[in-house]
Amino acid sequence: MAEAVAHTIDTGEHLAVQAGTGTGKSLAYLVPALRHAVAAEATVVVSTATIALQRQLVDRDLPRLAKTLKPLLGREPRFAILKGRRNYLCMHKIHGEIDDEPEDNALFDQFAISAMGRQVKRLHEWSSETETGDRDELVPGVTDQAWRQVSVTAKECLGVNKCPVGVDCFAERARGEAGKADVVVTNHALLAIDALEGYKVLPEHDVVIIDEAHDLVDRVTSVATNELTSGMVGTAARRVGRLIDQDVADRLAEAADGLALIMDDVASGRLESLPKPLAGALAAVRDAAHACISALGPERKEDLDGTAKRKIALASLDEVHDTAYRLLGAFEAPEAERRDVVWLSSDWERVRPPSLHVAPLSVGGLLREKLFGPRSVVLTSATLALGGSFDTLGRQWGLPPSSTATRAEGAATEKEVPSDASVPRWTGIDVGSPFEHQRSGILYIARHLPQPGRDGLPEEYLTELAELVQAAGGRTLGLFSSMRAAKQASEELRKRIEQPILCQGDDATGQLVKKFAEDVETCLFGTLSLWQGVDVPGPSLQLVVMDRIPFPRPDDPLASARQKAVSARGGNGFMTVAGTHAALLLAQGAGRLLRSNDDKGVIAVLDPRLMTARYGSFLRASLPPFWTTTDPAVVRSALERINT
Repeated sequence: MAEAVAHTIDTGEHLAVQAGTGTGKSLAYLVPALRHAVAAEATVVVSTATIALQRQLVDRDLPRLAKTLKPLLGREPRFAILKGRRNYLCMHKIHGEIDDEPEDNALFDQFAISAMGRQVKRLHEWSSETETGDRDELVPGVTDQAWRQVSVTAKECLGVNKCPVGVDCFAERARGEAGKADVVVTNHALLAIDALEGYKVLPEHDVVIIDEAHDLVDRVTSVATNELTSGMVGTAARRVGRLIDQDVADRLAEAADGLALIMDDVASGRLESLPKPLAGALAAVRDAAHACISALGPERKEDLDGTAKRKIALASLDEVHDTAYRLLGAFEAPEAERRDVVWLSSDWERVRPPSLHVAPLSVGGLLREKLFGPRSVVLTSATLALGGSFDTLGRQWGLPPSSTATRAEGAATEKEVPSDASVPRWTGIDVGSPFEHQRSGILYIARHLPQPGRDGLPEEYLTELAELVQAAGGRTLGLFSSMRAAKQASEELRKRIEQPILCQGDDATGQLVKKFAEDVETCLFGTLSLWQGVDVPGPSLQLVVMDRIPFPRPDDPLASARQKAVSARGGNGFMTVAGTHAALLLAQGAGRLLRSNDDKGVIAVLDPRLMTARYGSFLRASLPPFWTTTDPAVVRSALERINT
């Protein structure tokens, strides 16, 4: 893998590397990255999806490598971590220079306000102790609402030259460290902002290494998604109301009230067309926000306090105006040519107000132009080859099929095969795994069970699950397709078996995983975050159970729209979208089992469609090569043997 990464850096091509757990993939890409950065006096950016991997790279892998490679490279390589500005304390805001209020403050009850007040007080005390101002270093953490009172977005920031405490700015200090580093560790969201939105937050770089690349499309989609609520419009009106003629601000406040009334009458889900009342309300918001922006006028350099308030108000107004404009524009093209998907979400209990969302139908074109165009990119994960091919994810990244023309034997010319220079050149390699999957693990598919239904887990599934957990003596990670199913399984099995069962939501996820790892008889049941985030080597985890194939929900607005678009172009929308989603999660879930060379165990899928449906072969080909059976007696005796 290290040789392949080095070749990619040298040639300027792109590389996708599937590298199983325990391969040492971070070392395999960091060594050639550090060598290139020092030799070329360039910067390499390493992007991850999770904080845990960022911390591993910065706290463990890079410090050890920097010392080891110093005599070989002539100097010790430098590295830094960089996150979005919102992740750092703003000292200007901490010192009370910016008078701001909680968003949607009408929704706060007195208990919530006092709880947030205590958190903000704690943040003020922490600001005099911390050396980094990095939110991730605050333990225990605080709510997003509390953190917003002490941080600013990039658009709200005054800038280091205008801010009275700019020299003490944590975000600027982090950017300064990153500017001097050979390797900068960041996250997919900031990488997307840097590449797609034109904000140059990362140092100039000629190589990007994307670890946890299976999450790239979802993280980029999140960055490119806008949300609009009546509360956001009301907040923008209040912020600007102190700075402009009240009549102009009142117009925006009235537009917020109108939007709230209309959204209450719109059904949740994807919008195929824009209802006239909603279109009118959005147009009113757009036009009123534009009037407020015009009324703000140009910035006055001598009014520093006013500049800070103006920046925050303008950021809110821009977000409201641009989102309303994008929502209206999403429906202008014929349906087959639309690039955005719009949906309204609201919970049936009305705990949160309804919100409108607009997201790109595809991010492949953006990635191809903005990410893969100007630099060499390495993408790596334990899960990239779906159905045995890299092309499934390659298409989502905006890359052409990886199959390349080859020279025929005995050809008269030694010249390279002609290629279109505008098409990104890339290759995919699977470097394998140190684990012997067929000797260490069994894939059990419960073919005899009925197909899963919509009304919770069938009785047959609960019986099967109880028998498997008893045979394993606990030691079970239950991965469920919904929180409802996880809770149902937890409640029912607590009545049937002796082993303790922890359920996601009972405590912080990190604490639950810790308890699960410490007691071999304990089981942990949960949903999506556990499919990818659990690393428990040893005897505490010997059975991974998945209740059903994790297809996206049929009413998922983005997945259903993408599926429909692929089908309209003559493709297989179900396999391209739902099949890919399921294959990724199945492979990630199966990856929880073997975390060290001594691990043994069973992956049990209760959904018989993995064996009986036409798409089953594609999904099975996306899983590690475990020995496979459909015989429950064989699996139960194997689990019992492992524990003797």
